[in-house]
Amino acid sequence: MTPADASDQRLCVRPGTVVSLVLEPRTDDKRWTDVQSSARVFVLPTGWRLDADGTARASLRCAGTRAGTADVTALAKAPDVAGAPRVAFTLHVNVVPYTTQG
Repeated sequence: MTPADASDQRLCVRPGTVVSLVLEPRTDDKRWTDVQSSARVFVLPTGWRLDADGTARASLRCAGTRAGTADVTALAKAPDVAGAPRVAFTLHVNVVPYTTQG
């Protein structure tokens, strides 16, 4: 997904799922800096990488046995501007257990 598509997305996955998050280069002067999770027990970002062309990649490992929700945020900022990076993209992840009956 690109920032032009939307800055707020939702995803529903099964426990144990690994999601590859690919953020295309931004059209403004900002660059992706990091990915963070609001609940690392449910979704753990790993393998953060920023390519030379500005594409950012991360793996999101979802809990193997638990169900819950987490907001995964991607931060961006201009490299030559002081201050902390700001949230530029949010992915709401719902980890949903398998049905036991029906």
